[in-house]
Amino acid sequence: MSNTTNHNSDAVAAVVSAAGPPANAGDRPAATEAPIYHLYVHIPFCARICPYCAFYKDLLDRSQTWRFCEAILRDLDQQCASFALTPETIYFGGGTPTALTTSQLEFLLGGLHKRLNLSSLAEWTIEANPGSVSARKAALLRKLGVTRVSLGVQSWDSELLKVLGREHNSQQAEQSFHVLRAAGFSNINIDLMFGLPGQTIEQWKFTLEKTIALLPDHISAYCLTYEEDTEFFLRHARGELVQDTDTDAAFFDMTMSILEDAGYEQYEISNYARPGFSSVHNRAYWLGKDYLGIGPSAFSTVGMNRWQNVCDYRTYADRVLSGRSPRGVSENLTREMKRTERLALSLRTSDGVSASELKGFAQEKNEFIALGLLRKSNGNFVLTRKGKELADSVAEAFL
Repeated sequence: MSNTTNHNSDAVAAVVSAAGPPANAGDRPAATEAPIYHLYVHIPFCARICPYCAFYKDLLDRSQTWRFCEAILRDLDQQCASFALTPETIYFGGGTPTALTTSQLEFLLGGLHKRLNLSSLAEWTIEANPGSVSARKAALLRKLGVTRVSLGVQSWDSELLKVLGREHNSQQAEQSFHVLRAAGFSNINIDLMFGLPGQTIEQWKFTLEKTIALLPDHISAYCLTYEEDTEFFLRHARGELVQDTDTDAAFFDMTMSILEDAGYEQYEISNYARPGFSSVHNRAYWLGKDYLGIGPSAFSTVGMNRWQNVCDYRTYADRVLSGRSPRGVSENLTREMKRTERLALSLRTSDGVSASELKGFAQEKNEFIALGLLRKSNGNFVLTRKGKELADSVAEAFL
């Protein structure tokens, strides 16, 4: 549904058999003393497959959704037998979690309440597509403890929404926002995309100004990327869709100017928040914290281990409901791997990277400072405005 930083989507290097090992004593880790504070749940169902989305998703099949919800809770039972899970944040991503019926969401979220100690929960996010949130569903989500909704608007231009293959139009998106506010949600993110095929600077400016007028608490603004295994990638490879890096840079520069002038802090390259509304869950990812992923395709990182569940919801449900492990791929991390991940992600944030992390890179650091891409702030090194436009290149030099 939406984009990378709102998903449990770390890269996995070492791939094991897609069939995965059976759930036996050797497969499951021993119960750990250290608690895990962050939980991700992947709901892959979509009413329509967007041609640009590279996350694991599948068309909604009502005959499978109840069985899927049962598998999610059974998976959670299995994880709780192995890990001390006391969530401070929960994130329901997709796909479209709100594609589930109100009864299914009540069953699923109520199941989490029964299984977990949520006394320390600070943030519970659910992704939603415009048009998939009724007043009744929004009220239920609020009642069951969801505190934050990420609404996948992408654009306020109905023609561009058609290009993106979205089901909703501009009017439905605005109505969904007001439904969520009326239900009592005081923390709403609006997802937007720029660099779309045929999109003009004027259209993007209108989308930003329209978004600001609604007074959301958080705005995510991503540049369209042509990801493998998507229709857009194939069309890009055939030359039907062309990416213009200069135009994308102009979109990005406008985004920073307009949103910062409106009082939104750019606390990460693609994420802007009013004071006090930055995403606690995403910050945990960027800081390299441990997290558990439930559901098909979901990643988990615990200590020096990382694994991903199988990327097929039917296979996932079959395995979990028969008592087997849903893991598909796994790898053992090294300290150097964790360092480079932490550095690359931290550099994208307003906090930047500590001076100690850049020991051994004095020449590169000084060159970037001289070029006006990096500066020192509160003992850390952070990207300048110019540096944010070249964030990937700067990070690559330190890896």
